[in-house]
Amino acid sequence: MSVAWDDIGGLVDAHERFLAGARVENVRSPILESWKRCRSEGVQPHRLLLPYASGLALDDRLMRAIEPVLKDLTASLADVSMAVALCDAQARMVQRYGGGRRLLKGLDEVNFAPGFDASERVVGTNGVGTALAGRDPIYLAGREHFADCLQPFSCAGAPVRDPLSGRIEAVLDITCLRADGDPAMLRLVQEAARDIETRLLEQASERERALLAAYRRACRDSGGAGDPPQRALQLLPGPGPEEGGLGPVDLSMLREKAEELLASSQRTLDEVALSGGRVATLLRRPVTGAAGETGAVVEVRVLGGPSLRHVGLTEPTEPTESGRLRVVTHTPLTNTPTPRSLVPGRNAPVSPRAVGPPPLLTAAASPVSTAVGPQPRTQEGTHANGSGPGSADGWVVLVGEPGVGRLAVLARKRLELLHDASVCIGTTLDVTRTAEELAEVAVPRFADLMVVDLSDPVLLGEEPGPLGGETSLRRVAMGFVREELPVYGVGDPVQYVPSTPQVHCLETGQSVLEPVLADAEGWIAQDPARFGRALTEGIHSLITVPLRARGTVLGVASFYRSEKPAPFEDDDLCLAQELAARAAICIDNARRYTREHNTALALQRSLLPRGRPEPTAVEVACRYLPAQAGVGGDWFDVIPLSGARVALVVGDVVGHGLHAAATMGRLRTAVHNFSALDMQPDELLTQLDDLVGGLDRGEGWAVEPSHQDSGIVGATCLYAVYDPVSRRCSLARAGHPQPAVVGPDGTVDFVDLPSGPPLGLGGVPFETVELELAEGSQLVLYTDGLVEDRGRDIDSGMNKLRAVLSSADRAPEDTCEAVLDALLPARPSDDVALLVARVHAMGPERVAEWQWPSDPAIVSRSRAAVTRQLSTWGLDDLAFTAALVASELVTNAIRHAIGPIRLRLIRDRALICEVSDGSSTSPRLRRARSEDEDGRGLFLVAQFTERWGTRYTTDGKVIWTEQLLG
Repeated sequence: MSVAWDDIGGLVDAHERFLAGARVENVRSPILESWKRCRSEGVQPHRLLLPYASGLALDDRLMRAIEPVLKDLTASLADVSMAVALCDAQARMVQRYGGGRRLLKGLDEVNFAPGFDASERVVGTNGVGTALAGRDPIYLAGREHFADCLQPFSCAGAPVRDPLSGRIEAVLDITCLRADGDPAMLRLVQEAARDIETRLLEQASERERALLAAYRRACRDSGGAGDPPQRALQLLPGPGPEEGGLGPVDLSMLREKAEELLASSQRTLDEVALSGGRVATLLRRPVTGAAGETGAVVEVRVLGGPSLRHVGLTEPTEPTESGRLRVVTHTPLTNTPTPRSLVPGRNAPVSPRAVGPPPLLTAAASPVSTAVGPQPRTQEGTHANGSGPGSADGWVVLVGEPGVGRLAVLARKRLELLHDASVCIGTTLDVTRTAEELAEVAVPRFADLMVVDLSDPVLLGEEPGPLGGETSLRRVAMGFVREELPVYGVGDPVQYVPSTPQVHCLETGQSVLEPVLADAEGWIAQDPARFGRALTEGIHSLITVPLRARGTVLGVASFYRSEKPAPFEDDDLCLAQELAARAAICIDNARRYTREHNTALALQRSLLPRGRPEPTAVEVACRYLPAQAGVGGDWFDVIPLSGARVALVVGDVVGHGLHAAATMGRLRTAVHNFSALDMQPDELLTQLDDLVGGLDRGEGWAVEPSHQDSGIVGATCLYAVYDPVSRRCSLARAGHPQPAVVGPDGTVDFVDLPSGPPLGLGGVPFETVELELAEGSQLVLYTDGLVEDRGRDIDSGMNKLRAVLSSADRAPEDTCEAVLDALLPARPSDDVALLVARVHAMGPERVAEWQWPSDPAIVSRSRAAVTRQLSTWGLDDLAFTAALVASELVTNAIRHAIGPIRLRLIRDRALICEVSDGSSTSPRLRRARSEDEDGRGLFLVAQFTERWGTRYTTDGKVIWTEQLLG
């Protein structure tokens, strides 16, 4: 690998910042956790004191499993300069293999050699100590090492566990120079650790076979007449319960009690009441193999009821799975014919080879002595073959080494799988991702192929209807060990035929186990060509489980085996049901969240502005992006005002969900209403603050109060008004981030605007700041979700925003894209509203203004001035009505106001006429009676204009009108 691993993500700086006690980023979680442990242990990165111990060694059992694996691993690394280290469970190096001269010299210099301690508390973050401390494989390189002296190296470490007890017995490590490092080293060391664990299992199997041989010899030497019949070891239930055999309930009770007795170090005898009035007596006996292997045997004698059929006891001739506890019967030596073998729980005859092993059993944990194996004997009142009422009908024998057993191994693995499922499934509130997590947990540890099919409404957050044979599902997740398996792909619609186990599962809500898929004609009927090829590819057994949550079936999960030779068993069915049940709850939670999220998003989008505003004063681009955690209360608005001015608004309501979206809608409506009154920014925020305070106090009517609406509402807001004639912008903010002004030359300034408290707190006045903007400047308004999140403080976000905005002559749309690309995280924790407005100036050629004294003689002059100006602009068609409107407004100002009178015409998308005076009295429209001599002026104004209104200034008021052009 040519890229220096320690330079990726700024690790050099991160390491220094961590040592200085500062917050760090771009460091993998396992490495950062290790650094924290090192700091708490007091490890000094520049000074290490490594203890040394001589004569370190692992026990012979471990070394017999380890040596062949490490020999092969070292041989595979002969062409590369990598050293393999074997350490004990305390992280002390026992042996070191391979490595070039330069590498070994470097390792010796840092005392990474046999006898020295490599634990994390001594040498800091490293492949051996960190793998042991974290109990998981780890790869690290360069600056990821905590100690300075280890930073020239790359390494990968993995713990080696006893597969029966789960204890870590050793640690493997591969180390090389940093320049030669490759993350693939992690895969190599993991595979080596797994190979060692497999060999440990094989050793346990050999010990178990020795125990079986010892028990057989004990049975023969205790006085029996000859050897037992040489037949395969297996537990067969014989006929069904109605024929006098052991049914599934009886077998389950016997297995459970035998397991408890075998695991007990004190009890040796127990009794179990069976169906049909029979009683089983269980006896636990110690046994010792020829080579000193110790174990225990549980014998079961069934008394009373009809006789049972059995098979003989013999030594296994084929290697068995390690830790498997044998369940066999030892029959009297009679001429009773051997019955056909039956699969437990099924009536179809099969070959004895097809019968699977018994369920797993735990083993005892006590020392044992020489084995004693009693022969069956005929009791009084029984037939010669042991049948009849009151008969002692053979022995059922369980053999196992103390602390060892296939059940113990698989039970631990199943617990680990369930634990991982609880941690890994449901990490997000996304339906598809949750289904994918189920597949990731199940494959390859439980199944070789796993698919999840859901109803389409579930993916949309809706309630699924009744599911059955006519329902079309959709494949949303799939996990597999081989890609070439002939199955439907992710995203494909799947409609199962009525005969399939999946349809039976959906219709009944019950799980289905098909241990032999070749015999499952209903499953093959789904697609004979495809599924016939799947059988050829090795798929041999199936468990299909309904994904049921809160009484509703959402879909179906199907688990297949192909690589694993053992078919699914009843215990596997229980595990699959537990996995599916956990996943179904998480999928349903995600579905409900999706529904609420979609509802809130639809509500919020309906409350946000529709379409792109196109005022003359500004060129606008805006964005709204909801958060991953849920829709929030961010909003933006562009509101046209009188006099060609425009209001720019950005706000943020505290919280997420429907309540925040609804509150946002109320505030946006309030801003529209207040802006129609042409208030100054600080006055508008004061009115809005009173409104939010009233919402928080619960003022107003409520048909049914809701606890969800209680608590502080809280909101922030920034309100700006831009006048293109004067190029002046007035701004005020209530707890909102500072706006940015980007000059035409690309300079960026954050407006020094007094913050003011968030809306709803009250008591502190807001302050308006006025500034002049150059033609082509951009005003950037945003919510805090853009510049602040969990991994970034607001100061760094503002600095990054400044850097992104510093570009001259960029269109607002391009500015929006650049800002979001640079600052928005992949999964934002808060929603974001962004508004970019490039301001335009309205030149003198589009504005005409006159000022006259308050004299009736000026009315005619105003009409003449308006007529001349409209002729100059080429608007002669509007001259009569515009002159009439202007004269009526001037007349009202002369009669009812004071001070000089100003008349202004603005040519925008509409013809704007403004008359200002020094009075704060607002005119009002009234209906004049037929005999009245006045009162019709404003009525005429309203009839000849599109709209009209009043706005107040610091020294009076302005009456304005708008007439459409053309």
